[in-house]
Amino acid sequence: MTDAVFDTLSAAGYARSPLHAQDRDWPETNCYLDVWIEVLPSLGLPPEACLAYSLTQDFEGDQFTFFKVPLEDLEALYGLKVTELAIYDRVEFHVQQQIERGRLSLVEVDSFFLPDTQGVGYHASHGKTTIAVNRMDFENRTMEYFHGLGLHRLEGDDFDGVFQRGAHAGSLPFLPYTEFVKFPGSLPSMQHIVTVSEDLLRHHLKRRPAENPVAAFASVFPAQVEKVSQREFDFFHLYAFNTLRQLGANFELFSSYLDWLAGQGRTELAEGAALARTMSTTCKTMQFKLARAVMRKKFQGLEEGLLPAVEAWDRLMRLLDLQYGEARDTGFTPVVSAAGA
Repeated sequence: MTDAVFDTLSAAGYARSPLHAQDRDWPETNCYLDVWIEVLPSLGLPPEACLAYSLTQDFEGDQFTFFKVPLEDLEALYGLKVTELAIYDRVEFHVQQQIERGRLSLVEVDSFFLPDTQGVGYHASHGKTTIAVNRMDFENRTMEYFHGLGLHRLEGDDFDGVFQRGAHAGSLPFLPYTEFVKFPGSLPSMQHIVTVSEDLLRHHLKRRPAENPVAAFASVFPAQVEKVSQREFDFFHLYAFNTLRQLGANFELFSSYLDWLAGQGRTELAEGAALARTMSTTCKTMQFKLARAVMRKKFQGLEEGLLPAVEAWDRLMRLLDLQYGEARDTGFTPVVSAAGA
């Protein structure tokens, strides 16, 4: 029995992952992946190893694919088994049960009650986000949770609000989606992680978009921005998050993945890491240009501004094909490997 999943961690002294460093182009990525970026190092595991799936990101017509690490990748790499947690009682009771068994729960909650969103959504706007609960204390109404850039603490009214208790009690329109994580009996070796990660890279390389997704986005970007400019300015942030931010953050993480592989002796991948960073920095620059275009109602030159990222994607895929390429396929074959190998 335990009152915390990671009982040696506390929000007060927590050091965030370097993948969330403030000097990155995109310190925060998206709520689901940000949780794993912090949880994996807390287990003593390298989060970079699970980022090969980034290659599968596509342009979906109105947005780039919202990137999430595949659960089967987490199991193959680290031996982590992530399963949906059925909610038939109060969600906090289920989460506490899993904490007592040494298991981590990932829960969708309202960001309105999360103090780490201060200045963005905290006590200002409601929004769905994912947290991982490390510690709860019902008597003192406190909780420590992974979210965004690290491990955080909330208490009192925010505790009641997150779990719809006390003054915030009410019937929920739906039960929050919740997952729980079973940890392996022993952690895998670094040799195992590197080997499986490269297998996953080969697998996901075959599943990448058939055509350059950045070029597809660039071809419709000016027309989309013109329509965005006709909406309330807050809509700009939603559009930017789901296009330029998703693309840029995805490939900044992929650059960190290639840097990690280069650090494991695959030095030939350093050029690929630089190309992925070019995609990230181009998106960051274009986000500023997008804001100006929306304000000034001028849309010329937006497509050309994305050309460095378009060219970098093509060059990156050619480089990876040389190092890891095999015959392309469109099917899905799970990678299965014993965690302790």
